[in-house]
Amino acid sequence: MDMNTRTRAALAGTLALGLLALAPQALAAETLRYVALVDGGKQAGQQVVTRGDDGTTKVEFIFKDNGRGPELKEEFTLAPDGTYRTYQVQGTSTFGARIDESFRREGDEAQWKSTSDEGRQTVRGTALYQPLGGSPAAFSVAFNALSQRSDGKLPLIPSGTLTSRRVAQAQAQCGAQTRDVQLVAMTGVGLVPTFVWATTDANPRLFAYIYPGFLQLIEDGCQAAAADLETRQKQAEGDALVDLAKRLGHPLAGTTLIRNARVFDSEKATLGAASDVRVMDGKIVSVSPASKDTSAADHVINADAKVLLPGLFDMHTHVGRWDGGLNLAAGVTTVRDMGNDNATLQQMMGEIAGGTLMSPDVVPAGFIEGESKFSARNGFVVKNLDDAKKAVDWYAQHKYPQIKIYNSFPKDILKETVAYAHAKGLRVSGHVPAFLRAQDVVDDGFDEIQHINQLMLNFFVDEKTDTRTLARFYLVADRADGLDLDSRPVQDFIHTLAEKQVVIDPTLATFEFLHQREGEMSPIVADVADHLPPDVQRGRRAAEMNIPDDATAAKYNRSFAKLVDFVGRAYKAGVPMVAGTDEMVGFTLQRELELYVQAGLTPSQALQVATWNGAKYSRTLAERGSVTPGKRSDLVLIDGDPTKDIADIRKVALVLKGDTAYYPEEIHEALGIKPFAPAVRVLNSR
Repeated sequence: MDMNTRTRAALAGTLALGLLALAPQALAAETLRYVALVDGGKQAGQQVVTRGDDGTTKVEFIFKDNGRGPELKEEFTLAPDGTYRTYQVQGTSTFGARIDESFRREGDEAQWKSTSDEGRQTVRGTALYQPLGGSPAAFSVAFNALSQRSDGKLPLIPSGTLTSRRVAQAQAQCGAQTRDVQLVAMTGVGLVPTFVWATTDANPRLFAYIYPGFLQLIEDGCQAAAADLETRQKQAEGDALVDLAKRLGHPLAGTTLIRNARVFDSEKATLGAASDVRVMDGKIVSVSPASKDTSAADHVINADAKVLLPGLFDMHTHVGRWDGGLNLAAGVTTVRDMGNDNATLQQMMGEIAGGTLMSPDVVPAGFIEGESKFSARNGFVVKNLDDAKKAVDWYAQHKYPQIKIYNSFPKDILKETVAYAHAKGLRVSGHVPAFLRAQDVVDDGFDEIQHINQLMLNFFVDEKTDTRTLARFYLVADRADGLDLDSRPVQDFIHTLAEKQVVIDPTLATFEFLHQREGEMSPIVADVADHLPPDVQRGRRAAEMNIPDDATAAKYNRSFAKLVDFVGRAYKAGVPMVAGTDEMVGFTLQRELELYVQAGLTPSQALQVATWNGAKYSRTLAERGSVTPGKRSDLVLIDGDPTKDIADIRKVALVLKGDTAYYPEEIHEALGIKPFAPAVRVLNSR
């Protein structure tokens, strides 16, 4: 996976679903082109929109990054109010699933059909269909239709309301021409705002869509303006995020006493007796048997025998500035970033340290990729050993505890690069570079391997298999079912991992997309879907893999069961493990821990993986990972007992991150999510 949307697939899937594009009704029998740029200017896709004299708009959209991405052809007509009269799109999704969706409205009757859902609805007045698998032009129509609404609100089909507001203005240079543009924040789709640069004319349309640090989609001919617009957008988003942090964070000045909490001992994976935990200035001061003594405490938290955990670790993220709410609401107080734009990540870490960004703390892993047509364009992209050493040096100088090797890394310099990183004191982890097996990278000195598919490909590839393509997913789905986990090759590999203490970061929950069929709710949120906004629920029913029939679906289900079984066997054999996601933050970690229990871990062992192990293998155990005097007061209060029922991990009642308290109930309500547990409030005792 890696460098995905805000949570999966390098933003490619979200790009197809969530960009704003041009307003076709403003074009009038002409063609408008956009280019998609990554890595500071490398073209990775394009959008071509053609409006015919008959009012029909046709869109061709392609985006390819990291060996995958959507390819779409779209056609639609519009009603006088700017909403869809007819709409259809066909193509393939990021991971190869078929996209075939249509919509029609006649009078007050609207009907739609996609590969994952269909419906009919009576609609009166203006309302815009929200395509499930459309090109960027899907949101462009929404943007222009909004400009025709006096109240600034646009009802959506099947449900919801879209709103927008201007947050910044700028001028952009396009050759010899200067263009006035505006940055608009749109809400009502998804869990966080979408930001887009639009023109300022009577029929505004997309000028540029920018995902800071990764993607710039901009009018062809205006590429030189993208960097300045990205800087301005970061500032505007930062202002909004500062306001969010002030609204949802509750500073704890002085001493805080957490009374009568059952403290989870993450080192021993046991639940202790009721205790009082005293914290001050972001540190744990003492842990003592429960009493009624509240002396010298400025604040009191009555835990009422609820379970107190150390803050959770998500050890596989590609963190974004808007991820903080979902992470903290899930009890995640530390994340490990496994690949990002270096400048963007440094900025975020500075904002977190300065208290202006509501977010878990970040432990960075330095991303190093090799140059190829499949390259993921973040971190450093290298061509030779000298380049690789310079990248390692940069990460060492910036105090990164580890590096991460990626798919196109040159295999002939791998062993020397690993040795050089170790000499600099850095751990080495990553994907298995193309044309190698997991056994090879273990032999070359890897300390850790990311993703269950990278581990399982060990048994399915040879020196000619190019795993930079979608083969790295389909090979596992097709062949894991037939793998004998008791066979000598599998047992020898597990033994080697255990003997060398090579850590595995399986991200099992992420790989449930391998067997999810169209119309089925994503297993990540299946148990909590009724808590999510309707548009998020609908989107989570769309499959990502091409699963053409029942027989294939049954095989892919059996294959995924083998992946879960492998992880359980590895853990029992003594292979170290960390809990990561690389998908929708917060909810995915909760599902990941459930899958560990399904694999044979006890709930307490799963919690230990997400706390003690996270701190140990991120090299932060001296200050995090357990409820111990002297460590950071990163603490999570659970309204239930996840040591007995791991599903209770979702019932987060209170989170302390250092000297700030967060109420998940408040955060979820701000994101349009139905809360999972009532908040336990901090009380002032003086």
